[in-house]
Amino acid sequence: MPDRAPQPVDRQLPTDEARDLISLVRDIAQREIAPRAAEEEDAGRFPRELFTLLSESGLLGLPYDAEYGGGEQPYEVYLQVLEELAMARLTVGLGVSVHTLASYALAAFGSKEQRTEHLPAMLGGGLLGAYCLSEPASGSDAASLRTRAVRDGDDWVITGTKAWITHGGVADFCTVMARTGEEGPRGITAFLVPGDAEGLSAAVPEKKMGMKGSPTAQIHFDGVRVPDTRRVGEEGQGFAIALSALDGGRLGIAACAIGLAQAALDEALGYAAERRQFGKPIADFQGLRFMIADMATQIEAGRALYLAAARLRDAGRPYAKQAAMAKLHCTDTAMRVTTDAVQILGGYGYTADFPAERYMREAKVLQIVEGTNQIQRMVIARHLAGPETR
Repeated sequence: MPDRAPQPVDRQLPTDEARDLISLVRDIAQREIAPRAAEEEDAGRFPRELFTLLSESGLLGLPYDAEYGGGEQPYEVYLQVLEELAMARLTVGLGVSVHTLASYALAAFGSKEQRTEHLPAMLGGGLLGAYCLSEPASGSDAASLRTRAVRDGDDWVITGTKAWITHGGVADFCTVMARTGEEGPRGITAFLVPGDAEGLSAAVPEKKMGMKGSPTAQIHFDGVRVPDTRRVGEEGQGFAIALSALDGGRLGIAACAIGLAQAALDEALGYAAERRQFGKPIADFQGLRFMIADMATQIEAGRALYLAAARLRDAGRPYAKQAAMAKLHCTDTAMRVTTDAVQILGGYGYTADFPAERYMREAKVLQIVEGTNQIQRMVIARHLAGPETR
């Protein structure tokens, strides 16, 4: 039986420019990213040169203003670029999402002078960012963070440890949330810290079940001195900035999850068309056909959900509830679809000779990062039923 090549996702894009952009991304994904994905993930190799290529291609600043080197694309388009990248390799798609998240504070809350000085290099100058909110003892309860920044003349001195940092040890800049005042969310301020600042160091990367090519590490701040000109927003505004960034970041995770799920579906479809049992392709058996139908339906529903949330964001309307819903549904979908893909491949799905097992391992982290799915349910419920009684 002839090979069944995956069909490109039929996308409804708003402009010819967006269609050209997706074509560019697909070309880069097929030519530069996908062929090396399995080998480099198995070796735990971070593809820094791919991020340099993406920067040179204008893909690291898509949702930001062209005035500062961004692509000035709507989120609706940016997220579909992420999906295409994640379809080829999750490390790359998620890495672009994290870089975009790390750039958000300065782009949205920085002064004109700060944006002019820093954003061009961040968005199109080859730099790569990290977002530093979580800590060893403050994950879901992010407002209890302990990293502290103390004013010293015109500088701030930052001391503490951040945990679970994507690009830890390889990032060129870090958006850091540190305590500058009272306990709780109102005492937190945001800072833009150079990756090579004196006193900043990264621990050995975590040993993970998936996403081995993407370094995740603790970052230590041992008296790191940054000028007040690198404070982003007002003192005490950092937690509000962090939550605002995470709304957009959760949509990035949702898009990456759908890209991963689509890759798993394509792998399962190709295998089911070629694998023969009892004299016919296993794709002819109703049990598998129903599984494939459910997988495709869940993916389409997730894609529609994240795009609906993106269009709210693009229209300047509130979208936090929809972002939480999209992150919840799309990452749960990725876990279900990748698990079903392994099942369809049977014993072969459990081996590293096929990518299905890697997709399944990678899907799990998406239910955890940028707010666990239990936290997403709390966010959604608060929007619907109001805050919990104390």
